[in-house]
Amino acid sequence: MEIAKSNIVRSSAGRDRGKLFVVLAVEGEYLLLADGKGRKVESPKRKKRRHVLFVAADETRLSEKIKSSEKITNSELRRTLAGYRQEVQPDQEG
Repeated sequence: MEIAKSNIVRSSAGRDRGKLFVVLAVEGEYLLLADGKGRKVESPKRKKRRHVLFVAADETRLSEKIKSSEKITNSELRRTLAGYRQEVQPDQEG
């Protein structure tokens, strides 16, 4: 599947391997990624497409804001990604 603006992706290479990000923009073979904590909206991570894995196509208000180039906040990113972290990695006891 083609990775597009506002998708949720997981880093598969680099020191941020395993972390979830939101795609803020697509620049050729590069993606601009942010998670609202380590990588803020103001300074997104530039990463090659082949170094990320598609997780989900986000269909929330945040997705609409990113696609229409409205201003988004770091807390909105963190809140959205927290929901996906719980879906992908449920708490394991024992």
